[in-house]
Amino acid sequence: MSTTMRSWATPLAIGSFIILAVTGILMFFKIEGGYIKPVHEWLSWLMVAGVALHTIANWKVFVSYFSKIPALSIISMGVIVTALAVFMPVSREGGNPKAKMLRAMQTAKLETVAEIAGKESDEIVAALKEKGIGVGDPAMTVREIAKQNDKEAMEVLGVVFR
Repeated sequence: MSTTMRSWATPLAIGSFIILAVTGILMFFKIEGGYIKPVHEWLSWLMVAGVALHTIANWKVFVSYFSKIPALSIISMGVIVTALAVFMPVSREGGNPKAKMLRAMQTAKLETVAEIAGKESDEIVAALKEKGIGVGDPAMTVREIAKQNDKEAMEVLGVVFR
């Protein structure tokens, strides 16, 4: 059984690694056209399955790594980096100024955003209405308008800055 599993578990791990390596590198360089992001996210499950099956098929060799200091050091570093990535709090200070601007725009009143966009509030309210987004009061925030219309704030901003 182990030989049969190994004959397809290893190619599955290798094939999914190729997909994740290429899509991950493209995402790193902000090349995210087409289906790069969803392929990277969803096909990571193939990698998990492939590696799990590969580990099962090569169990004796896998277990032997835990008695070798260099291998154990690398495995430990992987666990530590993963734990830090998952559990370390992200500071909002500093950070990406574009992300801060977007958060500020989402929590700003529509009339303020209109001013920034160089448009009149009435003009934006009409454009939003055309897209099926109702605005009760231009003093509402972009986020409130989005929530009231079951939309995302970015969708509202997209109409404002179109």
